[in-house]
Amino acid sequence: MEPMVYLQLMTIHETAADTPTMTVETGSAEPYDEDSCLDDSTTDDVPCVVPHSVVTQRLARVVLSAFVFTFVLSRILVILIMSGRIPDMFLHMGQTHVHHLNYGIFLLTGTGAYLIFCRPVGRVLSATSVFYGIGLALTFDEFGMWLHLGGSYWQRASFDAVVVVAALLGLIAYAPKLKRFKPRHWAIAFVMVILLGAFAVLLTRSVRRIGHHFMPRLTEIEDHGPQ
Repeated sequence: MEPMVYLQLMTIHETAADTPTMTVETGSAEPYDEDSCLDDSTTDDVPCVVPHSVVTQRLARVVLSAFVFTFVLSRILVILIMSGRIPDMFLHMGQTHVHHLNYGIFLLTGTGAYLIFCRPVGRVLSATSVFYGIGLALTFDEFGMWLHLGGSYWQRASFDAVVVVAALLGLIAYAPKLKRFKPRHWAIAFVMVILLGAFAVLLTRSVRRIGHHFMPRLTEIEDHGPQ
């Protein structure tokens, strides 16, 4: 081999070795998520790759925020309407009072269909998550009426259901993956479960005492308020 040809081949080999290679993550990543790629990490040729767990936790925080806000707002509005402090905004069809759990059912139905058939991403997916959280809150705010159709709005079952749903959303939003748990994490989780169990018992007793004190007044407001 002539020296000039050999030198050219060596130059080509060194250039190829110095050229960076691009790897594509699969399986545990979303192909593109514009909400998490607002910095300079997104280029025209290579879209930002965001781990699926990051997207899931971010969406869970959005749903949780919308869920808690809607639940609190619903309770405040119901108290104000039933006490006569604001005009009656309940929807009536004939003599039938359409409870707001029905709004939540239709909202969840539409949101679910949109997520399945349209597959939104980025900011549209975040906006859809807000509507999903609102629908969850409107539906579970009257969870007690799922069990007892003619029961009071202030049934304890509704409050318990909202607490459970909010706790599950909180775990999805903030808890690390189980495969990342180390022995110390399991030990802390075990202690936390015991402490939370004890707290739940004490909270239940406190809520019962508060219920015995305020429930007659709330029931009276409901009986004399708009039906």
